[in-house]
Amino acid sequence: MIFLPRVVLRFLRIKRPALYILMNDSSPIIHRAQKKRSRKLQSGTILSFTILRHPSPKFGKAPRPVGLIELEDGSKVLAPLVGSGFMIGQSVHPRMRLSHVNDEKLRIYEIAYEAVVEVPVAIADETSVFDHAFPGYILALTGPSGVGKTTVSRILSKGFRDVLESVPIVTTRAPKDGDEGEYVHMTTKEFEKMRAKGAIIAVTHIPSETEERWYGYRAADIQAIWKAGKLPVVITEMHLLQGLAEHFGRRSILSFGLLPPGRSKRAMLSQLLHRLRTRGRDTEEHIKDRIKNAAKDIAFFTERRDLFDHLVVNEDVNTVIDTLKQRVPGLSEA
Repeated sequence: MIFLPRVVLRFLRIKRPALYILMNDSSPIIHRAQKKRSRKLQSGTILSFTILRHPSPKFGKAPRPVGLIELEDGSKVLAPLVGSGFMIGQSVHPRMRLSHVNDEKLRIYEIAYEAVVEVPVAIADETSVFDHAFPGYILALTGPSGVGKTTVSRILSKGFRDVLESVPIVTTRAPKDGDEGEYVHMTTKEFEKMRAKGAIIAVTHIPSETEERWYGYRAADIQAIWKAGKLPVVITEMHLLQGLAEHFGRRSILSFGLLPPGRSKRAMLSQLLHRLRTRGRDTEEHIKDRIKNAAKDIAFFTERRDLFDHLVVNEDVNTVIDTLKQRVPGLSEA
């Protein structure tokens, strides 16, 4: 028998015997619930959509796109949409996402629909480990400063140069020793001009007490790598990852979250602090900024678990590379 706290029982408005029946896997009730859920988790087509603002502050201030969707079985549902640039007749896929946190601090999830975005890429080289054509996607490495994203990316790009290619990060921050082609530096004015034209598709502002630091990715860089028949590798943080998912679609991103070793948040931050100081690339002011932002990045792994396909603890870089070789299609054969 499975027991739930009284507050949950009151919320469900059922008696304990009924609760026992509900939790029994062989019960017709659970069978009907699973069947109903499977009907809801179907792909569909947008029939119409609108933008709403929810009156309750717990849903946030941002507008919420909602669409009327015709599912594969012909039924219609009214559900939230993920992303932007929606069109009538557009194909969408369902996924579970966090809706809001209620007054009892319980996390409420909902079924939302995101656009199916696939970039067909022709493989020019017949010796490629991939098929002749594949839906283009992005390999994303996300994590706080000092977790080892750049090191992992460089190893992948050098060891699998016929398959992967790193995407440069556009930034307004000043160049530093050790950048090694990872960044494209420009002024804030140039950055804002490209962003206004839509050339930069994912943008984030990293708080700093010493300089104005904007980061982003250019769509042209990613598309050029796809056209060459390779997989783009991006080094991201939480806002850039969300921006890429909104532009290309969540299903166009194979997302890995890199975590520092440690059983607690404090232990993880201590590891990051040690790594940042050891690599000698940042001033103490910059390190202070990065550790402050890292605390938010670590919390993001839990808050937006839906944006990650895999979470990997980077205690040993060789183990991380072996994990990626097993998880990324094509790498084990390369």
